[in-house]
Amino acid sequence: MLRLLLIAALLASCGNPSIGQETPPAPKAAAATSLPPDRLYGYEVVNSFPHDRAAFTQGLLWLDGHLYESTGQVGRTSIRKVRLETGEVVQKRDVPAPYFGEGIVNFDNRLIELTWQHNKGFIYDLKTFEPKGEWQYPGEGWGLTQDSKRIIMSDGTPELRFLDPVTLKETGRVTVTFQGQPLKNLNEIEYIKGEVWANVWLTDVIVRIDPQTGYVVGRILLNNLLKPSDRGNSSPDVLNGIAYDAASDRIFVTGKQWPKLYEIKLIERQRPANLPQ
Repeated sequence: MLRLLLIAALLASCGNPSIGQETPPAPKAAAATSLPPDRLYGYEVVNSFPHDRAAFTQGLLWLDGHLYESTGQVGRTSIRKVRLETGEVVQKRDVPAPYFGEGIVNFDNRLIELTWQHNKGFIYDLKTFEPKGEWQYPGEGWGLTQDSKRIIMSDGTPELRFLDPVTLKETGRVTVTFQGQPLKNLNEIEYIKGEVWANVWLTDVIVRIDPQTGYVVGRILLNNLLKPSDRGNSSPDVLNGIAYDAASDRIFVTGKQWPKLYEIKLIERQRPANLPQ
């Protein structure tokens, strides 16, 4: 709850560009020719699956027929292996206070986890979840993914960090921009077909980012994915969690304390002809 209040205040004071609007303002004329086209996507629900309502989802990935999920909040942080069809947690390791767990990623035989504000990450054996080490980083930890050569990290700022997958040392950064403006609050991330997809915290939007330039080259508008009847009375119910099954080309999304996880199909939306591209 503390995190929700802090970031809500931050958004109110200096919010992102109009990331959730279907027709954002045109970019400045001087920059218009250098900006990529803004491709908009809606969605179709292909399937839905049970999801643990108590899970404050921070990281999500698909690997070898199972979902791997990290959950946050102090005293409720965990890493999990989950059966898709039933939502059953088949393997779990709790992370004790004072740590607030964040994103996770697999690399080789390791599962790597961030924490929010402790400048520390944890490394586990992928098969057993037994601890194998810790690592340090400056600033906050939000999301993790990998492109088979690098680990990619979000930290709540408009920057994505690139890390050496063995040493976890930073090797570079790129600034993410939407319509020429920096885009912050990039949360859970997933690498899909050469792009980094990112939940924008406190919105129903996933942005598709070119990791070479940082440009947002597409937005997925997931408004009304979670039905009002499925919302809780006290949970934040914020969209967060992207997983990709590359073998079957399936996209999964969920949210913090959502009772469901969805498989979705993207539907590209056409802009009216008189709107700027």
